[in-house]
Amino acid sequence: MSSSTVEIPLRDTDEVIELDLDQLPEGEEVLSILKQETSPLHIWVTLALEYYRQGFTEDFVKILEASRSDANLNYANFEKDQMRALDTLAAYYVQQAHKEKNKDKKRELFSQATLLYTTADKIIMYDQNHLLGRAYFCLLEGDKMDQADAQFNFVLNQSSSNIPSLLGKACIAFNKKDYRSALAYYKKAMRTNSNCPASVRLGMGHCFVKLGKSEKARAAFERALYLDPQCVGALVGLAVLELNSKNQDAIKNGVQLLSRAYTIDSTNPMVLNHLANHFFYKKDYQKVQHLALHAFHNTENEAMRAESCYQLARAFHVQGDYDQAFQYYYQSTQFASSNFVLPSFGLGQMYVYRGDIENAGQCFEKVIKAQPGNYETMKILGSLYANSPSAEKRDIAKQHLRKVTEQFPDDVEAWIELAQILEQSDVQGALSAYGTATKLLKDKVQADVPPEILNNVAALHFRLGNLQEAKKHYEASLDRSRQDAQNDETYYSAISVTTTYNLARLYEALHEQDKAERLYKNILREHPNYVDCYLRLGCMSRDRGQIYEASDWFKEALQINQDHPDAWSLIGNLHVAKSEWGPGQKKFERILQRPSTKDDAYSMIALGNVWLQTLHQPMRDKEKEKRHQDRALAMYKAVLRNDGRNIWGANGIGCVLAHKHCINEARDVFAQVREATADFCDVWLNIAHIYVEQKQYVAAVQMYENCLKKFFKHHNTEVLIYLARAYYKCGKLKECKQTLLKARHVSPNDTVLQYNIALVMQKLATSILKDEKSNLKTVLGAVHDLEMAHRFFTYLSQHGDRMKFDLAQAATEARQCSDLLSQAQYHVARARKIDEEERELRKRQEGERDAIRQKQLNEQIEKQRQREDQDKKLLEQRTQYIEKTKNLLMFDAVNEKPRRSGGKRSKKMDDDFVSDGTDSDEAPRTKKRTRKGSESDGEDRERRKSKVKRKRRPRRQAEGSDDDDDRPRKDGRPRKKKEKPSKQRNDVDEDGLTAKQRRKVVSKAIISSSEGSDSEGGKLKIAENRSGNSSGSDDEGTGKRRRIVSSGSESDEGSKGSERSEARGSGSEAGASGSDSRGSGSDAKGSGSSARNSGSDRGSESDKESGSDKGSGSDRESGSEKESVGRKSDNESEKGSKSDRGSGSDAGSGSPASPIGVVGLMPAVDHQQVGVVAMRVLQIKALDQISRSRGRRVIK
Repeated sequence: MSSSTVEIPLRDTDEVIELDLDQLPEGEEVLSILKQETSPLHIWVTLALEYYRQGFTEDFVKILEASRSDANLNYANFEKDQMRALDTLAAYYVQQAHKEKNKDKKRELFSQATLLYTTADKIIMYDQNHLLGRAYFCLLEGDKMDQADAQFNFVLNQSSSNIPSLLGKACIAFNKKDYRSALAYYKKAMRTNSNCPASVRLGMGHCFVKLGKSEKARAAFERALYLDPQCVGALVGLAVLELNSKNQDAIKNGVQLLSRAYTIDSTNPMVLNHLANHFFYKKDYQKVQHLALHAFHNTENEAMRAESCYQLARAFHVQGDYDQAFQYYYQSTQFASSNFVLPSFGLGQMYVYRGDIENAGQCFEKVIKAQPGNYETMKILGSLYANSPSAEKRDIAKQHLRKVTEQFPDDVEAWIELAQILEQSDVQGALSAYGTATKLLKDKVQADVPPEILNNVAALHFRLGNLQEAKKHYEASLDRSRQDAQNDETYYSAISVTTTYNLARLYEALHEQDKAERLYKNILREHPNYVDCYLRLGCMSRDRGQIYEASDWFKEALQINQDHPDAWSLIGNLHVAKSEWGPGQKKFERILQRPSTKDDAYSMIALGNVWLQTLHQPMRDKEKEKRHQDRALAMYKAVLRNDGRNIWGANGIGCVLAHKHCINEARDVFAQVREATADFCDVWLNIAHIYVEQKQYVAAVQMYENCLKKFFKHHNTEVLIYLARAYYKCGKLKECKQTLLKARHVSPNDTVLQYNIALVMQKLATSILKDEKSNLKTVLGAVHDLEMAHRFFTYLSQHGDRMKFDLAQAATEARQCSDLLSQAQYHVARARKIDEEERELRKRQEGERDAIRQKQLNEQIEKQRQREDQDKKLLEQRTQYIEKTKNLLMFDAVNEKPRRSGGKRSKKMDDDFVSDGTDSDEAPRTKKRTRKGSESDGEDRERRKSKVKRKRRPRRQAEGSDDDDDRPRKDGRPRKKKEKPSKQRNDVDEDGLTAKQRRKVVSKAIISSSEGSDSEGGKLKIAENRSGNSSGSDDEGTGKRRRIVSSGSESDEGSKGSERSEARGSGSEAGASGSDSRGSGSDAKGSGSSARNSGSDRGSESDKESGSDKGSGSDRESGSEKESVGRKSDNESEKGSKSDRGSGSDAGSGSPASPIGVVGLMPAVDHQQVGVVAMRVLQIKALDQISRSRGRRVIK
């Protein structure tokens, strides 16, 4: 079988029928053959597609429709052919529906396509071609874009380079205004197949235009035009780019491109609309109408139709045919998108022309929403809303006019309109706006201020209470009116009369009734027909309580104009105020009987209110009630017929419907009235009444309360009664009672209020008495309320108003109250019993709570006492421990071989003290003490440092410790007056050290000596703490067992042994130290070097711990000791000029009984020097006593 023929096999034979595709027979003949031979489905699809290619769409549809039921499916993979048949036919229906203009037929075609796609879903749902067809179907329907996107995504997940899916995604992205994504999809499609048709380039051009890339858009349109010279879209795109360049040659070129596109496709709506726009500026309105009308009928796209209607509308608008313009403007707004606001602007103008300010404002609001800074629209809206009764719209007008005055501050009209708007809300702002307008008139326009503005400024001052300022401006306005009357006497005379009338109103406010009356009468003398003056005179009399005189003035006005509606209305109001419904009804009916005022809305509303008021009275005649309802309803309907926006008429209709028990209908009416305006108190109350009737009591209560807050600055009796009724209905009797009491404070003589209060008191008291759980106080209050209710009902049954409630019912309620009072004693006794039981129970529970509380308190006190006893016991144990171990801190001097000098540690220790030859009294490496108790921290640090520096040797047990107990204690106690010369601190903090730590602390008292001591009269100076700081370095005493006194200096570290010293000096004052203070020694004046004396309060405590000075005043102070000291002095004199470093050893002196001893070879000294040394020994004893005295006081 060749490609140009199709073979149809005959049934039950091997023969075939061969059909030439180039010469297809009639479709009916082929269809009959296919049905008769029950040909396979693929042959049906092939023939149908060939008929479609040759333009025989009817045969194409018939074959595919018949194949659904008559084709043979008994072969392999027939499902794919089924899918082809169904999807092909469905796609054809979608294409036809897209071209169809008839909405009903389009809907029918879409329904057929939907049915076919649904049938195909059941065969192979996820076939790519099926999904693509269904996606494009959803895309053309318009409102199923998300479904189409999902199906395109599914196909792309299976085949990422599927071009139909990419183009569909691009279309969806463009419609969603995601132009970058759309451009990306178009580019991907181009990369997949570079031979894409010109429409892809066209789509890219539109994306470039939306992205603001005009040059790339131009290139894309030119490329599309190169690929397809008949591409109308590309021609239109290039034409628009040329027209937007606003160049004469470019515009000419753009028009030529449009003409070329029109030649190619004269039905393209884009071409027709752009040509219509061109001819509009050429003022060829006939061509505009012709082109725009053809464009409208040749497209189904709403944006295109909106453009066509707009072109038609403005053509008619220019020609003055406002009816046709209004029609097309309106139609254009129905098709236009939110960004196309030109039709709304034109339609707003048409509404202004027709006087429909409301709809005009809505049209201009659409424009201002799309273009917030449009000057013309803001000014028009400001003018439209300036006189609107809606406060919200006046606020909008105020905002717009403020923006106009900000953009164009020299616009006098805008300032005046802004001032007129502000007159109603912001009087001060209005005055400021008038002031700006006045200044512009004087400076820019160079004109006099008109009397109208002066009159308005005076009226604003009048409203502000600036009566004198208002008077001044009124007088200025009168003067200006008299001056301008020379040019236009009639107009300015009228202005003068109005200003005089306003001035009379000012005098009324100033309580100058005589002047006001004189001005009114002066006006009447010159203008006797000025009816407002008669009415004001009548109102003045009415306000004074002179009702009949007021009636006379109103009648005087009627003599001027017998049909004056205001005069008759005021007279009718006088009757209604006195509840004279009949005479008031006649006055309003008279107004309606006159032809000129037959549609007077005020009179009809008032008359309807009269009929409605009668429905509130007790009435047993149902026919009469129905008749009054119908009359009131007729009045309100008549008002609405004349003015559909009259909220009082609509509100009256709602009231009548509520009386007829048409609750839902009444609610709908009230809701519409409230939507129209929220500043109408009656409709709020009526809606609340409806809520009560519908048993929505919570909403009713909220509505009543909101109404009270919004419209009344004080308690309004009527609204409070309504609120109390809602509370009563929902069973909240307490709130009801409180609300009624508030109302009674306002109107204490209102019998209806008294009746309602009595009724609520009775109900509330009854419920309380029936409640067996009520306490005594509540029951007594209920009994009191019952007594009050009984008195109220008794009084009202005799002196009540029969027109407001039934007196017999009041008597019945009084008897019921009496019956309840007779039973009250039982309830009171029961409540008293319950109250006593509860009191006893509370008392018992309180006693139990007090007992538990006291028990807990006692336990806490006992625990506190035990803690205190434990702390006291621990303190006593510590004191005993200190007393037992204080004598254990004395050590005998132990001889120890000197270590080798030159070691690293020795070098470090030797460098601690360096004499600078000055009087510096600060010890080396001294840390200032910032607070008491820092000693222990310093000692801990020193201990840690000592562990790092050296390995501690085992401490020997002092051999001479037993001798401490044999010494008299008083020998080592110096008196306090001896502490003054030392200039050291007496108040040493308690150290808190253990006995082991105290044994490591030694005294730092150092004797300063030199050869120059003889020059000072043989006196020996004790080193003083010149720095005044008692905080010594922890490094000097904590880690060493004893302090060695050597020639001319002392090691500030208390080193264990000096390797550099040949002669070994011993003078350990072993003991615990409680202070870190360091004293600096005095200079030996004759030696040429500064021997520093570093003393420590630790040494004082150490001396105290040792008990007494062992060698002081005893036989042990031998000549050998003096000799050794003498040698020491000579050694000091020899070495004083060489070094300040001290030499010490962990071992003490050779004699265990001597506290101070010097062992070693000393040079020979003369007797005079020995005497000096002896004196120094005495000084050492005194220093030792002072140190021990201090340490004892600290321990205590």
